[in-house]
Amino acid sequence: MTQPPRTEEPHPEHRDLDEYGIPQLVQALVDDQAGAVEAVRRAAPQIAAAVAGALPRLEQGGRLLYVGAGTSGRLGLLDSVELNPTFSWPSERAVALLAGGPSAIHQAVDGAEDDREQGRRDLLALGPGPRDVVILVAASGATPFTLGALEAAGEVGAFTVGISNNPGSPITGKADAGVTLDTGPELISGSTRLKAGTAQKIALNTFSTALMVRLHKVFGNLMVDVRPTNAKLVRRAVRLVALAAGVDEDRAGTAFEACGRQVKPAVIALVLGLAPPQAAERLEAAGGDLRAALKT
Repeated sequence: MTQPPRTEEPHPEHRDLDEYGIPQLVQALVDDQAGAVEAVRRAAPQIAAAVAGALPRLEQGGRLLYVGAGTSGRLGLLDSVELNPTFSWPSERAVALLAGGPSAIHQAVDGAEDDREQGRRDLLALGPGPRDVVILVAASGATPFTLGALEAAGEVGAFTVGISNNPGSPITGKADAGVTLDTGPELISGSTRLKAGTAQKIALNTFSTALMVRLHKVFGNLMVDVRPTNAKLVRRAVRLVALAAGVDEDRAGTAFEACGRQVKPAVIALVLGLAPPQAAERLEAAGGDLRAALKT
């Protein structure tokens, strides 16, 4: 009999989970999630290597292409859509493929994850190339749909990042950068939406955020490339201008509006005393790097 992956093994503790009272049940579920954080901590060097490999591709105009099935695919989708409002990363440069297509976002599509050739076709339909970064996420590390996409990505020279919750998985072994999040057995056997999914979310957050920081989307620890699409984000952006420029929010708001509701030019205009057009030109000359643009 084939040994099941660690994520499918029965948990050695809490064998009477279904008999727990509500407080004990909730505490057990919460406590088990700590394993997700520890798994990502152990994988930090692997994530750093993935960031280092992906960064030059993105600096050359490449895309982030996420691939997964079920929970893993939905977590990839979540990471992809959050990059635009948070960092003004172009939506066309963060694309997610989910086994079963868009309908699988809301409802499982039977058999979709088992179609290796479909994973291959779906990825190739995006026209990937050597500048692209393909992030392949699978708790088991052996999902056929995701493996098909991995093979296609390798053939066109894209940089591949494989994220799995099982040591020695095909996805981490065959990718250019493998990230193993060894979360072990789930409290509810095989339910990888629990700590395996949590670890994937943390790893994806860490990977994409590190990339955005290195791509000058952050000044200090301020989110200076935020896209203010609602009133809350406008208020946040004005506060960011005030903090970065060292001025009050009234002055920050005036500069923010004068600079087309963009944080970085507003900061440059305030700090260096430039008109909005000159501030924008200075930022462009610095390649979008606010720190470099402020140096005189």
